[in-house]
Amino acid sequence: MPPKPYLRWALLIYAALLVASHAVRWIRPYQPTPSRDERIVAVSEIRGAVQTGRTVRMATIDSGTAESDRLPIVLLHGSPGDNGEVREIAGILSHTRRAVGPDLPGFGASSRRIPDYSILAHAGYVEQLLDSLGIRRYHVVGFSLGGGVAIHLANQHPERVESITLLSSIGVQEFELLGDYLLNHALHGIQLVGISLVLEGTPHFGWLDDAFFGMEYARNFYDTDQRPLRGMLEQYAGPMLILQGEGDILVPPSIAIEHGRIVPQSEVHLIPGDHFMAFARADEMAGFISDFVLRAESGRAATRATADPTRLVRSTRPFDPATAPRPVGFSVAIVLLLLTAATLVSEDLACLAAGLLVGRGTIGFFPAVAACMAGIVGGDLLLYLLGRWVGRRAITMAPLRWFVNEADVTRSSRWFAKRGTWIVLASRFMPGTRLPTYVAAGMLHTRLAAFLVAFVVASALWVPALVGGAAVFGGQLLDWFSGYGRLAGAAFLAGLVLLYLVVKSATHLATWRGRRLLLSSWRRLTRWEFWPLWAFYPPVVLYIAWLCLKHRSPTLFTCANPAMPGGGLVGESKHAILEDLGPGPEIARSILLPATDPLDDRLRQLERFVAAEKLTWPLVLKPDVGERGLGVDFARDPSEARGYLLDASYDVIVQERLDGPEFGVFYFRVPGEAAGRIFAITEKHLPDVVGDGHRTLEQLILSDDRAVCSARFFLRQHADRLDWVPFLGEKVALTRLGTHSRGALFLDGAGLITPALEAAVDRLSRRNGGFWFGRYDLRTASAESLMAGGPFKVLELNGVSSEATSIYDPSHSLLQAYRTLFAQWKLAFEIGRRNRATGATPTPLPALLALFRKHRNATRAARGNPR
Repeated sequence: MPPKPYLRWALLIYAALLVASHAVRWIRPYQPTPSRDERIVAVSEIRGAVQTGRTVRMATIDSGTAESDRLPIVLLHGSPGDNGEVREIAGILSHTRRAVGPDLPGFGASSRRIPDYSILAHAGYVEQLLDSLGIRRYHVVGFSLGGGVAIHLANQHPERVESITLLSSIGVQEFELLGDYLLNHALHGIQLVGISLVLEGTPHFGWLDDAFFGMEYARNFYDTDQRPLRGMLEQYAGPMLILQGEGDILVPPSIAIEHGRIVPQSEVHLIPGDHFMAFARADEMAGFISDFVLRAESGRAATRATADPTRLVRSTRPFDPATAPRPVGFSVAIVLLLLTAATLVSEDLACLAAGLLVGRGTIGFFPAVAACMAGIVGGDLLLYLLGRWVGRRAITMAPLRWFVNEADVTRSSRWFAKRGTWIVLASRFMPGTRLPTYVAAGMLHTRLAAFLVAFVVASALWVPALVGGAAVFGGQLLDWFSGYGRLAGAAFLAGLVLLYLVVKSATHLATWRGRRLLLSSWRRLTRWEFWPLWAFYPPVVLYIAWLCLKHRSPTLFTCANPAMPGGGLVGESKHAILEDLGPGPEIARSILLPATDPLDDRLRQLERFVAAEKLTWPLVLKPDVGERGLGVDFARDPSEARGYLLDASYDVIVQERLDGPEFGVFYFRVPGEAAGRIFAITEKHLPDVVGDGHRTLEQLILSDDRAVCSARFFLRQHADRLDWVPFLGEKVALTRLGTHSRGALFLDGAGLITPALEAAVDRLSRRNGGFWFGRYDLRTASAESLMAGGPFKVLELNGVSSEATSIYDPSHSLLQAYRTLFAQWKLAFEIGRRNRATGATPTPLPALLALFRKHRNATRAARGNPR
C-alpha cells in the first residue's frame, strides 16, 4: 500500500530542509572566533604521525613571562572541551612563568575538520605549535584526555619534556570503560554513528555543529588508541605528578594508583573532589603544580633513577587484571544506555552481551536486566504503536520492511483473532514471530494495557534467563578462550557469537516447527543442489577463466550464438529470442508489453492478444529480462494482470499457460557437423503435498521429506493459508513454476533422448541460423510424447549461460555436476572458436559489461516486484 499524500509531502519537505541545511553548512562552515587573548598559529595537518602538507590553524593562549629563566608550562585540555578548562590554572601559573594553553585541533577556535583526532595526532600538533613559539623544553600538564597527549609528547621527545602532571587524566587501557580496546572501540563506534546520524540526518542549519558532545568529541575517542600508553608510562624516566579526585566518576581513581605503581618516581595525590577540579578548584591545583615544577627544575623531584627501590620492584610486576576496578557511575551509565539501544537492533544479542558483561564483573546482573528490558519494552511498544497509528503502511517503510512482510503480519492477525494477547507471551519464545506479532497487535487495536502486561510478563521470563545464562556459561567461555588476557575483546566477541548460536538453536529445538526448520537449514547446507550461486560457482568461473586464457579471448564463448546479444550470456530478451525461431505451433503464444507504454495501452494490447489467440485465463506473466523464475506469476483474470502490470517497471511477457510436464532440453550443434545433438534433458517435477484431514498446510510442508528442504520459501509463498487443513487425499501444489530455486525437483532425463527427439529439436533450432548452443524449456503431453519428437511447445530458449539443469538431480554428486558444467563450457568455447573462424565476431568486453548492467537493472526492478 503506497504511503498517503500527507506522508509523501512530509518526507519531501524534510528532504528539502535537509538539503538546505547541508548547503548552509557547506557555504558557512562552523568556525568559532578566537578570544581576545588567543593567538592563531598555522601548523601542518597530521594523519597518524605523518604530516600531509595541508595547513591547520591552532588557537592558543600564551601568557609570556618576565621570569625567563623558568621553563614554560604547557596545559592540555580534555574532550569535549577547549583551553577554557585549564585557562584559570594557566592564569595563576603565568604569574611566575610562561603558560601556554592551546585549543587542540577539532576543539575551541582551532580548525574543526581534520583527518585524525587521536591523541597521537594531537601530540604532533602540539609539538609543531611549540616549535613555532620557540619553546624547546617545557613542563606539560594534561587534563583528562589531554593526559594521553602529554604522555605521547614525553615518549616522542623525552629530551624536551621536563616533567608531566596528570590531572584527572586517562591512561592505561585496562581502566577505561570496559577495560578492553576492542570493546571500547565498538562502544565509541556506536556513539560516533549515533552522533553522525543526528548531525547529518537532521536539518539543523549548523546549530548542532557546536554541540558539546559533537562529532569532534566522538572522533577524539574513536580515533584514540590507549593501548600503547602503558608501555610509554613504564619507560618514562622523568618527574611525574598525579592529581586525582577521589569522587571522579569519569576517570576512576584506581587509574591513578595503577599509574603510580608503574611510574615509581611519581607523586600521587588522591584529593577529595570530582573530575572537574581543573576549573572548579583551580587555585588548589595550581598550587600543587607550581610547587612540583619548581622541585622538578631544581632536581628535588624524584626520577626513575632515584625512585624508591621498593616501588621500582613493584613497577616491574605484570598487570593483574583482578585489580581492574568494576566500572561505576558514568562509565556504567554509558554501557547500560548502549545495551538499551542495542536491543533495538537485536534483542537476543543485546541480552547475551549484557550477560557476558555481568560474567566479567563489568556490570551488575539487575542493572543489566533492567537496561535490556527497558530497550525491549520501548522498542516493541514502538512496533505496536506503528501498527496502530500507521497500519499496514508500517511494514512498507524502512527499516521495518527489511525484517517483516505483510504475509507474516496477516498470519499474526489471525492468531490474535483466535488467541488474543496470549500470543504475545508465546511469540517471546517462538523465533521469527515477534515483529509481525507486535505490529499485528497494534493494527488490531489490542488494548494497550493488555498488550503491555502480556509483554512485560514475557520479557520478565525471557530476559533474566538469557542474561543469567550468558553470565554463568559465558564467563566459562571467556576463561577457556583467553583467561581475560590480551585477547579479552576477541574472546568476548567469540563468546557472544557462540552463545547466540546456542540460544538460536535451543529456541528452535524447543518446538517441532523449529526442529524441522533447523533440518531444512542443515539439508540446504549439506546438499550442494541448494547452495547459493556464490558458494557453488567459483570452480566453474575459474574453469571459464582458464578457457579464456587458452583461447586468448575473454568473450569467445559469445560466438556460440551469434544471433543473440552476448551469445545469450546475460541481458537477452526472452521474447526476441522466441521470435527469432519464427512462428509455429512449437512456440508458446505470447506478447511483449513494453514498460514505456502507458498502463491502459498495455491492458488494451493484452485484451486484443487474448481475443485474437482465443486464450483462456490464467495466463503467465514474467519479465522479458530475468533469471531463475524471478518475477514470474500467474494472472487468473484481467484484474490480477492489471495489478501485476501496475507494479512492473520492466517489459513484461504475457504467455499462454500450458499443461503437461515440463522439461529442460539442452541442445548444441558444432559447426561443420551434419546435425545437432541433445547434451542433457531435465525432468521437472513440481512439488506438492497431500492432505490427511488433520494437519495444516504448514505441518504438511514441514513433514514432507523433500518440501522441508525449501520450507522457508514455501512458507512465505503460502503464508496466507498455512493454518488451512486440506481434505483427506487433497493434493496441494506448492509452486506453479518449474524452477529449482522455487522448489521444483529436477531429475536427469538422459534416458529420454531419442533420435526422433534430437531430429525435432535440430529442425527447430535451424530456423534460427545464429543459434548453436542453449537450453529449451518446454512442455508436452507426456515423456513418451517428448521421446517421439513431439508435439511440444517451447516456453523459453536460453543461450550460452544456460545450465544443463539435470546436474541438480539429487542422485548426482558435486563432482558429477562440475564435470557436466565443465564439458558444457568446453563445448561453448569450441563452437565459438569454429564460428569465429567462419566470420562471427566475439562481443567486445565493454559491450558485454553493458549487458550485465542492463541485466542487473532489470532484475533489480523484478526483485522490487517479487512474485
